[in-house]
Order: sequence, then structure tokens, then C-alpha cells
Amino acid sequence: MSEIKLSDHFSISGLLRFTFPTMMMMVFYNTYLCVDGLFISNFVGSTAYAAVNIVGNYVLLFPVIGTMLGSGGAALISKTLGEKKGELASDQFSTVTWTSIALAVILTTIGVLTVVPAARMQGARGELLEYCRSYGLIVTFTIGTYVVQSEFQYFFAVVEKEALGFVSALIAGFINISLDALFILVFGWGLRGAAIASLLGSIFAGVFPIAYFLTHRDLAVRLKKPGFDPGTLLRACTNGLSEMVVNVSLALVGILFNVQLMRYAGEDGVAAYGVIQAITAVFLAVFAGYSAGVIPVIGYHFGDRNKPELISLLRKSLVILTVTGVIMFVISEALAKVFAGIFVGYDRELLETSVRGLRIYGTVFLVTGCNVFGSAFFTGLNDGLNSAVISVSRTMVLLVACVLLLPLVWGLDGIWISTAVAEALSLIVTFIIFLKNKIKWA
Repeated sequence: MSEIKLSDHFSISGLLRFTFPTMMMMVFYNTYLCVDGLFISNFVGSTAYAAVNIVGNYVLLFPVIGTMLGSGGAALISKTLGEKKGELASDQFSTVTWTSIALAVILTTIGVLTVVPAARMQGARGELLEYCRSYGLIVTFTIGTYVVQSEFQYFFAVVEKEALGFVSALIAGFINISLDALFILVFGWGLRGAAIASLLGSIFAGVFPIAYFLTHRDLAVRLKKPGFDPGTLLRACTNGLSEMVVNVSLALVGILFNVQLMRYAGEDGVAAYGVIQAITAVFLAVFAGYSAGVIPVIGYHFGDRNKPELISLLRKSLVILTVTGVIMFVISEALAKVFAGIFVGYDRELLETSVRGLRIYGTVFLVTGCNVFGSAFFTGLNDGLNSAVISVSRTMVLLVACVLLLPLVWGLDGIWISTAVAEALSLIVTFIIFLKNKIKWA
């Protein structure tokens, strides 16, 4: 099978081949987080699982810096490569990488100091708060490694080594899952053991990309000595702002979900949301992985001023994501009870809540893919503003409004449907932005 280059003309099969490793990396990453939760729910209990959901949504706020610098940096660097400026691309890559490492240390410190107050703010009290404390004070040390891992999932695609991101996630996941079994089932360390397993797995995922780029000097871009170029950093941040907004918003909305669920359904509602998040995250990772993988392709052809290829990428991507979304929706509806039962089959009432929530929430698959790609497309065009508008509308403005307002009408069901309604409204915004900015890509 021939090697795929950024400069190629991409067929649908070529796009799937090129983005497949990035998709699988994100899918597997979310799968091993899912397995992590499975161990905790079945062998520690639903209260501990609720604590993981509370802490997890807060911790997810921090690695968004890596997503911003990775997506924005990849778009900038691939555009520079498309302009045939390899040495400048290496300078840009080095600036973004060393800056993110410094930020990773700072963000980890902040996370450790604030995780317990954040859990209390979401309504955790008594035993639930103690679980949040024991889990959170360990798992927050993963923040720094996740910053690096989030960033390099984009950079591996830039140097056409996208399969390495998947291999890295595969090994990290194997470490995490194996240690979960050892620490929880054999040593009996409970929730603390799960946190330690996550930390050790994440260390590999964070160290491997840096080590690879330091030891391989024949790549399209090279990691040079620490340096700082404010212009490069500003452009990378501007390009990647939308991806950061998406992840910040999802984490904040996850916190808002927990607050609303504590009000409408108590700890069982939070635990059910944890089940739904774990399952749907695996599906939604396909959209995120495809979009992350295709950003360097878009950036390269934008730098090369190849508008016919940009139009082709847009049309083929929409076909891929629409068909994929329909398939996901059918699977989630048909197997909702099976999926939820793996996590909370031991509790009939919690299982029923989770199944109903998953079947309602699963309608999101029908529209989310096009919105995620729409934002990524403008990131690839180095148009961070329009990318951010799409992201802010779908993950912040509309979703927050829906989470707050729909439960007033439909109660708990209003919380479950809020994400799908927000995504459907965002699709209209995405369509309008594409029409208004057609001159940039057509």
C-alpha cells in the first residue's frame, strides 16, 4: 500500500486511510477511559463512579491548551510546509512544543490545588466528596502529560507519522487497563488505585512523543533547542482557539450537567451521566479524530492555493461524517441497554435511567460530525475567528442555554436532549458561515 502524502489528491478511501490512525488513537484513548470507569463502577461502586465524573470534567479543562496549540500549530506548520519553507516550519514547531511543556507544569500545579474546591462547587458532599479528594489529588498530575499528548496527536499527522499517535495511545491504554486490574482487583486499592493507573499510563503517552521527535531528525519538521517566537505562538493560538473553546466548553458544560443532575436526579443522575459520557465519547472520538487528522491536509492545500482540492475535501468529508453519524445513531439506539448494563447492570434503577438517557442523548450523532468538521475546516484555513464562532455557538452559547432551559419543560429528559438540540441549531450557524466565507475555499 503506497504512502499517503499531504500533497496528494484525496479520494474518500484516501481520506479514511490518512485519518484512520488519528481516529483510532482518539477512539482507543476514550475506550481505555471507558474501561477505567467500568472497573470503578463495578468494583468500587456508583458513588465512586460519580466522583470520577465530577473530577474528570474539571480535569478536562486543563489539557485544552495542548489541543489549542496542537491544532492551531498543525494548521500553521502544514501551511508553511505547503509554501515550501521547511526550516521555518521547524522553528514554529519548536516554539509551540517548548511553550506547551512549560504551560503543562503550571497547569498541573493549578489543577492539584483546585480540584477539591471544584468538586465541592459541583455539589459533592460527604462520602462523594471524599472519593473526589482521594481520586482528584492523584489524577490531576496527569494534566501535564495530557497537554503534550493532546498536542502531538496533531503533530504526528503533520509529519505523516499519524500511526504513531495510535501506537502511543494503544500502549498507554494497555498500561492503564492492566494496572487497573492489578491495583483494584488484586491489591484492593479501590479508587486510588484507578487514579495511579491512569497517572502511570499517561506518563508514557506524554513522554513518548517528545522522545520520538528528539531522536528522529529526518522528519518534515525537527524539534530544535528551546526558543520563543511570539508571532508564531500568537498565530498558533488564534488558529487553534476554536478547538480550545470546544474542549473548555465541553468541560464547563459537563460541570453544569452535574449541577443540574444533582438537582433533578441526585447522585444516580451524575452516575448515569458518567455512563453516557463514557459510551458516547468513544463514538464522538471518531468525529474528533477525523477532523484532527484532516486539518494538516486542509492547511497544506490552503498554503498551496489548491482550491479544487479544498472543495473536494469538504464534499467528501461531509459524506463520510453524515453516513458515519447515522450508523452511530442506529447502533446506540439498538444497543443502549447492553452498553449501559456493562457499567451499572448491578443497579436496576440506575440502569433504567442510563438507558433512557443514552437513547435520547444518542440523537446527537446525527448532526455533531458536520459541526466538528466545520470548525476544523476553518482551522485548516488558518481562520481561527470563524472556527471559533462555530465552536462557541455549538458548545457554549447554545448548549448552555439548552441545558438550563429545556429541563424546565421536560425535566430530566430535557437535560439528556439538550446537547442534540444545541448541535442541530449550531448546524444552521455552520452552514451560514460557510456560505459567507465561500471565497476562501471555493
